[in-house]
Amino acid sequence: MEDEAMEVAMSAFTLPRVPGRSSGPATISYRGRDRLALMAAVAVPFVVAVALIPLRAHVAGTNLALVLVVAVVGVAANGHRGAGALAALSSAAWFDFFLTRPYERFAISSGDEITTALLLLLVGLAVSQLASRARRLKDMTITDEGHLARIHETARIAQRATSADVVVVHVRAQLTELLALDGCRFEYGTLLGHPPQLGQDGAVTTARGRRDDERHGWPQGEEIELRAFGKGRYYGRYMLRPGGAEVPPLPARMVAVTLAGQAGAALAEAAETMPHKGH
Repeated sequence: MEDEAMEVAMSAFTLPRVPGRSSGPATISYRGRDRLALMAAVAVPFVVAVALIPLRAHVAGTNLALVLVVAVVGVAANGHRGAGALAALSSAAWFDFFLTRPYERFAISSGDEITTALLLLLVGLAVSQLASRARRLKDMTITDEGHLARIHETARIAQRATSADVVVVHVRAQLTELLALDGCRFEYGTLLGHPPQLGQDGAVTTARGRRDDERHGWPQGEEIELRAFGKGRYYGRYMLRPGGAEVPPLPARMVAVTLAGQAGAALAEAAETMPHKGH
């Protein structure tokens, strides 16, 4: 009977998946995923508790509570710490409402069931923290692998390309995907105007000074300059058109700077072999 309870709960628990990070962190809508996780934190424990109603007269309350802990872990593993904590609270509430006497009321008549509900809440909070941390570590590993793959691929193309323009075009495509841009173009050897600039440290500066990118996001209504240097010399700049206000994480911006540097190195190499086409 306990196995049946677990099967029912797992069949009821279906948290929608969000896209992975294989193509870079900027391809994900983090706010959208957070909203989805919070919705799941309320809905998933409710669905699991309802699915367990036919078993409440046959299965011990402690075992039903353990099944709800599985739901908390699932939410936390696919969401974030806040969603896991909300799922723990939701699980304790629906356990009280559906699975303890008197049924369909937020009241518990048995002291043992009160203890079980409290333990469900505490254990749910604890495992949500652990599951959330494990998910973040996994995401960081996947993200780092994706960033290294981009840099390695660009280096490979730079070694084989017969023209620096090939590298410039490749990096432009990489930047568009990595930073979730609406557009990206390359200007050879020009420094017209004073657009916001994505610097070597991954921060954006404007005429007013350095921005708090995580707080304020991308500058809106104008392109952002990312300069390409090779062997200490300026060769051109990528003009980035953000796809929205949400700024990509700092590691993604640092990879963007590295990719622009690879394009600059390719242009510098071409300038050494063909000086009259330097820039």
